[in-house]
Amino acid sequence: MTSASQDCGPAHEQQLEPLVGPRSEPAADSAACLLRLAPHLLGRARRGIVGSSRYAQNLRESIRRAAAAVDGRAVLISGEPGLEKDNIAALIHFGSSARKQLLVRLNAALLRPDGAELFASGAGELSLLACLGAGSLLIDQVDLAPAALRPLLLQLARDGSWSDPDQPGRRFVFPGRVFFTAEKALPDLDGCCQLIRVPPLRVRRQDLGEWLRYGVRQKALSLGWSRPPSVSEELVKRLQTYDFPGNLRELSQLIERALRQCGAGRYPEMLPDDVFWTGRRGPQRTRFDLWRWKPQLRDWMRSPRLWNGLLFGLVSWVFVLVNLWLWLGPQDRQHNGALNLFWAWWWPLILLAYPLVGRLWCSFCPFMVWGEISQRLARRLGYQPQRWPRGETDRWAAPALAAGFAAILIWEELGDLVNTAWLSSCLLLLITAGAVIGSLRFEKRFWCRYLCPIGGMNGLFAKLAISELRAQVGTCSGSCSSYACFKGGPAAGEGLATEGCPLGTHPAHLDDNRNCVLCLTCAQACPHRSVQLRLRPPAADLQREMAPPAGEAGLILVLAGGLSLQHWNRLLGWLPLAPDSLQSGFLLPRLAFAMLALALPAVLWLLLQWTGRWQDWLGRAAAGRAWLLLYALLPLLWALMLAQHLPLGMAEAGQLLPVALAPLGSGSLLNGWQWSADGHVIAFCQSLVVALGVLASIVLLRRLLQLEFRHWLWLSGLPLLLGAGGRWLVAAF
Repeated sequence: MTSASQDCGPAHEQQLEPLVGPRSEPAADSAACLLRLAPHLLGRARRGIVGSSRYAQNLRESIRRAAAAVDGRAVLISGEPGLEKDNIAALIHFGSSARKQLLVRLNAALLRPDGAELFASGAGELSLLACLGAGSLLIDQVDLAPAALRPLLLQLARDGSWSDPDQPGRRFVFPGRVFFTAEKALPDLDGCCQLIRVPPLRVRRQDLGEWLRYGVRQKALSLGWSRPPSVSEELVKRLQTYDFPGNLRELSQLIERALRQCGAGRYPEMLPDDVFWTGRRGPQRTRFDLWRWKPQLRDWMRSPRLWNGLLFGLVSWVFVLVNLWLWLGPQDRQHNGALNLFWAWWWPLILLAYPLVGRLWCSFCPFMVWGEISQRLARRLGYQPQRWPRGETDRWAAPALAAGFAAILIWEELGDLVNTAWLSSCLLLLITAGAVIGSLRFEKRFWCRYLCPIGGMNGLFAKLAISELRAQVGTCSGSCSSYACFKGGPAAGEGLATEGCPLGTHPAHLDDNRNCVLCLTCAQACPHRSVQLRLRPPAADLQREMAPPAGEAGLILVLAGGLSLQHWNRLLGWLPLAPDSLQSGFLLPRLAFAMLALALPAVLWLLLQWTGRWQDWLGRAAAGRAWLLLYALLPLLWALMLAQHLPLGMAEAGQLLPVALAPLGSGSLLNGWQWSADGHVIAFCQSLVVALGVLASIVLLRRLLQLEFRHWLWLSGLPLLLGAGGRWLVAAF
């Protein structure tokens, strides 16, 4: 650098002594110089600029121009933390004509105010700048340099001049090139340097897929993978919604963590989406950790003896007895206790449980208990289930799940399952068969996560729960290397030996309760006490930024269709071709009207999307995310389903003992042990539940859609109207 830049202003207010060049002996050829430079050397660039976006193209062009510049002007590379700005300096240096010279890096935040590490020669030695000769100097984090050092670095950037504190009065010229990196603007340096501003990763979302695949290939090979795995487009789209405050450094850590979570010796062709988990978008306020409040509760709840005894010692055999009872006992609900247990107890209780414990039922569901039993027996016989297919599974599984639930609803209505014991047992056994086949086909609980209709409903309403099981991201990313909570493994520390999360999900990755059954397997396996059982506000999972599976909105419409199907006569009975009953008569008209009643909510939803001024409001506020309206109405749907099943539960659940013993002729002896609510009490409870659902949906409309106040007031009439119509429907029970 032989002359100062014209736009840098005056070099110094004092008259400078004539500049003297470095000592005649080439500094880089000295063994002592090499020893001094060795701790600071950069041998090569780590990687090029990945991506095809205009930001990546502009950055590559800026690097090319800086490398081709013949004036050797200083370069200031600015950008947020984690953008590998030192690598960009290396790309410029090794892409220039000075590529055969050395490149050294120093951190300005660690230098002394007089810059002695850079300028001072010491007794009988050369200064670092003199040793560097015509090489390049990279000063990292120049914005954090001591205040007294900044003028010296500014002078070095202007004209390459510097002075040795041990040789006062003499000034030297650095013939090499200077690079600076900074995380904030430095007006003093801007005019003296060529500026390269590196855009953050959140701005270059188009490049994320290319960065991710490149990083996976590089890291997998360095970790000993014989063949780099692929990543799904669904994963890329999900990660594009995350801002990556740590930029490329955070992405690199994310990739390494994901690869290490996959079991040793079992290298999947496609990485599971669940091994990629990021930090929360904001602080998790209003959370209360139950286990910190009552530590002994954690020890009791994570006991394998408790879970094994409950699942394999009780639930599995009770399920067998219930099915035998349904097949061999009386076939009507007034004389079969198992039928009473199924329809008067299970349905109301599971709906009541959703706002409290979410998807807890799935943790001891008898369908999957027998699925696990069959899977363990198959493994003992030498059969190993395949790893379940990763990638965009939800893309086809979510619609299939919604279609399966629709088929169950139609079968329930046409076959009168509520009053037919053996058909109710057929439904239970059919779902169990799916769980067993799924368990034999794929590892863990593939059926539960993707295909079980009951599991889909449970996962949907679990978003309303006030409880959640989550891991602390900082502890998992900073302390854990085994990831036993996700993939299983032997006991470590206070962690117990487990087979890993049955749904294949890391507890730090969870964005909502959909894929958490509260089985506490992660809490059993974790040796760091990272997993927490917490209380939170209701419906905390329903956020504007959420990214649910594409078919989940269809399940909401199917469940709403179940309400209209149960009361089809009030909605469609006036039509000329309507049958007298859906339980008897010719099958074709019964099936046609059942499907029509089931499709009514979907038809209304399509009409609502095509007509009405509310589209304009959502166009400005939700930007094509009209399906958020369905999630805002989710509390109302839950309330209407509960109101529909409350009459059966409150009127007949208390008669379980007399009904169960009626075939033995002892039912009359237990008439004093039965209880049934008055019709007015049932009606009041129905109205109260629906009112709570309407109120919760109105609040969610405001939070999810972020409408203007007047538009929100107008749109609030929709849950009021649907709540009133739903209350009219369930009153016909």
